[in-house]
Amino acid sequence: MSLKNKASSLMDEFKAFAFKGNIVDMAIGVIIGGAFGKIVTSFVNDIVMPSVNALVAMITGSQAAGEGLKALTYITAAGAEIPYGKFLGQVLDFFIVAIVVFIVMKKFLGFMQNMRKKEEEPAPAPAEPPPPPPEQVLLTEIRDLLKNQQK
Repeated sequence: MSLKNKASSLMDEFKAFAFKGNIVDMAIGVIIGGAFGKIVTSFVNDIVMPSVNALVAMITGSQAAGEGLKALTYITAAGAEIPYGKFLGQVLDFFIVAIVVFIVMKKFLGFMQNMRKKEEEPAPAPAEPPPPPPEQVLLTEIRDLLKNQQK
């Protein structure tokens, strides 16, 4: 196989892969996931951490709200500040995202299993027809007797 044919084949395979519905759905999921990550980061940085900051300031009795939290979120070693509080914020981000993904996937997979069960349930067997009325039975017997006499 020539180099040109290999390249053409590779491009055809890529087109088939890239434009499948699954890939587009996955791309949408990644975009929404990124936006959700920003929301969670904002929640942690703008709501949770200031609340913790205020709580620490009340407990430690410091006048400036940032002093108490800074003492708890930074370690100073050899003149360098190590911001482990940012790391804890990222860990909190991760746990929030992980919990939401777990709940969504649990519900989604449960929904999919329920849908599959509904599809797999066999259709109920058709009910047996009701017995014919006595007049019809009598007429059928007469017809059969007449057929037997003609033979």
